[in-house]
Amino acid sequence: MSRGDPGVIRLGLIGDNIAKSRAPDLHRTAGRLAGLNVTYDRLVPKELGLDFDGVFEMARKDGFRGINVTYPYKETVTTKVTVDDPLVRAIGAVNTVVFEAEGPKGFNTDYSGFIRAWRGIQGDAKPGTVCLIGSGGVGKAVAFALVALGAEEIRCVDLDPDRAEALADSLTPVAGETRIVTARDAESAALHANGIVNCTPLGMTGIGGTPVKKEALANSHWAFDAVYTPVETEFLRNARDFGLIVITGYELFFGQGVDAWDIFTGAGVNQVELRAAIRSTG
Repeated sequence: MSRGDPGVIRLGLIGDNIAKSRAPDLHRTAGRLAGLNVTYDRLVPKELGLDFDGVFEMARKDGFRGINVTYPYKETVTTKVTVDDPLVRAIGAVNTVVFEAEGPKGFNTDYSGFIRAWRGIQGDAKPGTVCLIGSGGVGKAVAFALVALGAEEIRCVDLDPDRAEALADSLTPVAGETRIVTARDAESAALHANGIVNCTPLGMTGIGGTPVKKEALANSHWAFDAVYTPVETEFLRNARDFGLIVITGYELFFGQGVDAWDIFTGAGVNQVELRAAIRSTG
């Protein structure tokens, strides 16, 4: 329970451009279904007149049980938490923080959430060769998940070549039989790739755009977009036009949210009921 307000579990989300985030709906609804008193606040640094460190410290002092962290702070927050899981330390990004008596602890449910989303749509199929665009916080988590799912090759693409190289370097020690390469140009990296993955903010409400030209999707089999506001991005509409199997950012959102809920509370929740309840309020 929240240290500052007994009987209430205080949760929140730190990020920019999160006005339409469904995270509050998910956790408040999970609380209602579990019979728990849960609050969940959007914490936008600019709106609060604070930097990320200030908002993080405010949440800790105000008795929050935990926070989710989203763009662009998933890597920044790693310096402020203890990460027990060596895999999450290797990812170098955290999206879930629990405030414990001994200090804040960090987790990455984007990683587990993507695996959950993939298996829900693709079952036991392997990802094949993947063009992964964007090597920030969510890109790192998805890349590690693709390794775990047995991808044949991951082509890391980023406008900043140093970020792409850094991701490749972090993947290599755990890659096993998965080939890890880097590229600067998304269109060329997408050529003959089985899957195209967008882990950039392009397509988000308020940002718009798409990470690749529509024609680059013509010969692929599946596409995933980490963006979920809106669920149907230009990128995914283009993918559907070519008949690709689509995994929406909403599936990642739901999967990582369920895993975060478990970390925050340890309370079970019926996922079928939760999904239906969230959609009915959307």
